[in-house]
Amino acid sequence: MNILGISAFYHDSAAALIRDGEIIAAAQEERFTRKKHDHAFPTHAISYCLQEAGLTPDELDHAIFYDKPFTKFERLLETYLRYAPVGIKSFM
Repeated sequence: MNILGISAFYHDSAAALIRDGEIIAAAQEERFTRKKHDHAFPTHAISYCLQEAGLTPDELDHAIFYDKPFTKFERLLETYLRYAPVGIKSFM
């Protein structure tokens, strides 16, 4: 079974590919974009993982996201509101 794990949209975006419980490849997006703590969707990291595993996207059994985005958004909102107005710039 081939599973692609994705972390994105907060900081340190990354991807990892697991085959039958074994880590085949993993990479952080910042290694390709040279943007420290890159939070963008990890397109380059995903491509790297697929290439290392010799797979195409059609050969993946599952693609998973590691977090509950609404829970994370709620935590971020609470943090920024607690320190507003100082922290509001980084939220927007």
